[in-house]
Amino acid sequence: MSDTTASLKRKISSAGDLQSVVRTMKALAASSIGQYEQSVRALADYYRTVELGLSVCLRQRKEGTGTLHNTSSKSASVMSAIVFGSDQGLVGQFNDIIADYTIKTLAELPGKPKIWAVGERVHARLIDAGLPVTGKFLVPNSVKAITPLVAQIQIRSETQRSNSANEDEEVYIFHNRPQSGSLYKPVS
Repeated sequence: MSDTTASLKRKISSAGDLQSVVRTMKALAASSIGQYEQSVRALADYYRTVELGLSVCLRQRKEGTGTLHNTSSKSASVMSAIVFGSDQGLVGQFNDIIADYTIKTLAELPGKPKIWAVGERVHARLIDAGLPVTGKFLVPNSVKAITPLVAQIQIRSETQRSNSANEDEEVYIFHNRPQSGSLYKPVS
């Protein structure tokens, strides 16, 4: 009987220790979220500049082909989608939110898209939904790895575009935009 009581005391003690560790991990995660939110706010102007520059580059490339480019057109004969996910832990429904948004948005567009996923988890989620995922890229594990990832995506999309006889191609980029309070807003 005392052996069972001692065993139960050890288990209760271990559960208490585990609860303490979990509390510490939650506090650390909350602290990190605040730091990341502050970093995101600091990068907002940079993001807007890059976004504007990209739109000008893409517009000039399209105008250089001699064809009209109507961004509201949903009749492109070739459609590509790049979906950015995360392979980090403790990100909640990050991948589910962007995958659901991608599935819904692509279902409303004509044609069958060629989809590339950035991240194992979002890749699996898109395949489970029955979408035709053409390929996958690894999520960069550092800031230095972002530029090579962008170069890989650009090379693959340019290769696809050059192999396609049709100039009328649209590329959709799906990603989450962080919001205050650990929430994400999917955008394309």
